[in-house]
Amino acid sequence: MTPETPSPALQLPVPLPRDERVVDRDFWKKLRKVAGRIPFAEDAAAAYFCAVDPATPSKVKATLFAALAYFVMPFDLIPDFLAGIGFTDDAAVIALALTMVAGQIKERHRARARAALHIPEPAA
Repeated sequence: MTPETPSPALQLPVPLPRDERVVDRDFWKKLRKVAGRIPFAEDAAAAYFCAVDPATPSKVKATLFAALAYFVMPFDLIPDFLAGIGFTDDAAVIALALTMVAGQIKERHRARARAALHIPEPAA
């Protein structure tokens, strides 16, 4: 291994088919249920559209699917039913994932998110 070659341990995140299956099955159901109560609904939807975009690199997909799977899972660090704080861990995980892949979330992903959530397009 040369100094320029990262070690295999640094190749994470590893795409997990389980994350993709969970997101495919439950993402829209959960997002539609809670969208009016969470301020990061558009970001979550944009992350989804980026993750399913064939042009998105696999490492980016893995990061986004992992974050979205955390959002979808019914059991997480802070239970979602706790008023006022239930989605703070989900927001933090999604914000971290979006920060990690910031350049990959394109305007086309955000536009699809706004359309799916019935959010008006911003004025030009």
